[in-house]
Amino acid sequence: MTMFKKSVLSLAAIAVLGAASVEARDQIKIVGSSTVYPFSSAVAEEFGATMNMKTPVVESTGTGGGMKIFCSGNGLDTPDITNASRRIKASELEMCQKAGVNNIVEAFIGFDGIVVAQNKKDAPLALTREQIFLAVAEMVPSADGKSLIKNPYKTWNQIDAKLPNRKISIYGPPKSSGTRDSFEEMIMIHLTEKNDLYISNGFKKGYNKVRQDGVYIDSGENDNLIVQKLTKDTAALGVFGYSYLEENPTKISGAKIDGFEATPANVASGKYPISRSLYFYIKKDHIGQVPGLDKYADLFMSEKMIGERGQLKKIGLIPDDKVARDNARKVVTSRQTITAANLKK
Repeated sequence: MTMFKKSVLSLAAIAVLGAASVEARDQIKIVGSSTVYPFSSAVAEEFGATMNMKTPVVESTGTGGGMKIFCSGNGLDTPDITNASRRIKASELEMCQKAGVNNIVEAFIGFDGIVVAQNKKDAPLALTREQIFLAVAEMVPSADGKSLIKNPYKTWNQIDAKLPNRKISIYGPPKSSGTRDSFEEMIMIHLTEKNDLYISNGFKKGYNKVRQDGVYIDSGENDNLIVQKLTKDTAALGVFGYSYLEENPTKISGAKIDGFEATPANVASGKYPISRSLYFYIKKDHIGQVPGLDKYADLFMSEKMIGERGQLKKIGLIPDDKVARDNARKVVTSRQTITAANLKK
């Protein structure tokens, strides 16, 4: 055999080995929601400390961004899990299926409230969903209520004389965020989907366009950065998940929304009007290929983590009742896969 042929064969062997090493993986990879990130990270740390395996890598990409990465393919070069601060959309499930991701297990872990927070030094603030909408929407009703106009409001007392004479400045999540999706759905769309003025202007499914004049400040997927902004900017408000309020009680406080404070009891009962469910999604086909993936999922769903006295409650997760937790746990432990029909229930 010539030296040239030996070299070609050697290079081919190296390429094959290299490809195999890319595919082989002994560490769980997780992407998704910034709201679920603290809970997922806590489970990952517990997993690494108690299972004699590598601590999973958890990346905060936002719910929408995580879904895109998760649904990009079924190979081991893609994430095993994506976290979500809302349920997977039918369009996302279809996107997954088109890329060969056909076996997905849904894990419901509990509740979270979307907090509208401010600097702790500020006077207590109470807002309605309508007032929040008028602060952030790009187009709002005119004074006579007959037309839609570009949002003119610069201070809160221009919206309602009972509110403080304070600049409207809101740090919030980007479009890729599940928190943003939930904020738009539970405030903006909720208030406009049956509003004749918006319907007559072509917004038949509700209006969710956020103003782009610098009043609403897109602050990326790191909610801790919003908390830091609020500690310095006493005029501003910030929008993020309840757990960040729970973690920073000496720095920030939450506004009452429609008369209710963001408390665990109010969020779990639904009295707090901007509450949502939290999830993570598992590629069933990766179980058995990525060591410990099944054990991580089962640990996350255990009473030790999501129970009434679980570790995640201490950092802001709001548990569902025992029956609901048991039902959610059975879905995961039985590796039941989600279908388009399930999403309609």
